[in-house]
Amino acid sequence: MRLLIMSDTHLPRRAKALPPQLLDAVPHADVVIHAGDWVDTATLDLLQSRARRLIGVYGNNDGPELRARLPEVARAELAGLRLGVVHETGPAQGRERRCAERFPDLDVLVFGHSHIPWDSTTADGRLRLLNPGSPTDRRRQPYCTYLTARARAGRLTSVELHRLPRRG
Repeated sequence: MRLLIMSDTHLPRRAKALPPQLLDAVPHADVVIHAGDWVDTATLDLLQSRARRLIGVYGNNDGPELRARLPEVARAELAGLRLGVVHETGPAQGRERRCAERFPDLDVLVFGHSHIPWDSTTADGRLRLLNPGSPTDRRRQPYCTYLTARARAGRLTSVELHRLPRRG
């Protein structure tokens, strides 16, 4: 199962549109995951119209319209993998411990908020944490980013961070 993972799109504040490379990947994914801070409903509508399946949550910058349509936390089983999605997980220090305590029933937790790519596993190896960064607002990062992954038989078989070309 092919996963396309993004967060913190902040449209139209940080960019006018999703990057073409990211949009082109949507129909090739079995599941598109968005970890919040959409900012506009048009992005949600666009991804819902193009994705085979969309799993999303709202973030701290998302207003009442998005909060009415999206949960704060989403959970799904994908190819036997127990996946959760949330926008915020708090500071980097202690993140793995906090998330393992908050989400004891998950194999993978996708989160956003920081715009900083993250890929770590809890000390016991039970929970993997993934942050795709942002495809539209790199903040202090060298590139805007998103992730792709593959799930099979209850585990992630690959995770790849994609760097997007700098906008002119």
